[in-house]
Amino acid sequence: MRAVLLNEFGPPEVLVAGEVPDPVAGSGQALIDVEIASVTFVETQVRAGRPPHPAMAPELPAVLGNGVGGTVAAVGKGVDPALSGARVISTTGGSGGYAERVAVPAAGMIPVPDGLALRDAVALLADGRTATSLVRGAEVRPGETVLVEAAAGGVGSLLVQLARNAGARVAAVARGRRKLRLAAELGAEVAVDYGEPGWVEHVRDEVGDVDVVFDGVGGEIGRAAFDLVGPGGRFCPFGLASGSFTVIPDELAAERGVTVVRGAPPTPEDMQALTRSALAEAVAGRLRPVIGQTFPLARAADAHAAIEARDTVGKTLLLARG
Repeated sequence: MRAVLLNEFGPPEVLVAGEVPDPVAGSGQALIDVEIASVTFVETQVRAGRPPHPAMAPELPAVLGNGVGGTVAAVGKGVDPALSGARVISTTGGSGGYAERVAVPAAGMIPVPDGLALRDAVALLADGRTATSLVRGAEVRPGETVLVEAAAGGVGSLLVQLARNAGARVAAVARGRRKLRLAAELGAEVAVDYGEPGWVEHVRDEVGDVDVVFDGVGGEIGRAAFDLVGPGGRFCPFGLASGSFTVIPDELAAERGVTVVRGAPPTPEDMQALTRSALAEAVAGRLRPVIGQTFPLARAADAHAAIEARDTVGKTLLLARG
């Protein structure tokens, strides 16, 4: 089968399409004919040899990709044969997704609801559960003001919608007019370019103190956003698009009366429930995953390059077939 191989760490060009043996469904597993694979920012860091955590660096050669959608082609021992032919999404355990087929634990597969496109389901697989978990953990309430960083990204675009659906006023920050327009279309009342000088003051002039910050950028942007949180507010760091997480000393947060929300790692059951919730919201028409760009599987390197160049909006997907 065709897959995208990582033989060495480096720039996007080290991702090269090639032939690898077909996987086999072992006991408790199912084999998925992959149609769509998710691409994440973290995978670009892993490819470059700079993973957020050293344990995330794979042994080489490797096939990246932790989220896929497709059709169950076969099942292993102990798995209900009736699953064959089902349309599903699934995580892969951290690798193997940039390929035409992948074997995954059958218990972790999630059926794609009727009426939902497969690509939308894949776009919600990880980003949907992340955004849902963040909004629940922050306990966003009606009438509050919520600041979403990287508001045109895969997670950020969902956070804008979920916070709005919770009754909050949303202030979005992103870089560039295209991304600001998207955030406004999704429901942000205020959209500010954090690439411009004085963006913090601009946000403060528009909305005053904010009650919740969803920090998907980290670094200097995240630290500046923390200063916008008023007493009793919540600061929720979850991403490092800048290359580093935001570090907020506990004593500073206590002095400001701000709670830094660091959720406990979800169990596999929690992750499934969160993803299913996001899928249900999409089916109901209350949540729209933004799929900004797709690439053929063999062009995974181009997908990585686009993400690193900050040229993407919403979710980036690889099309493994067709």
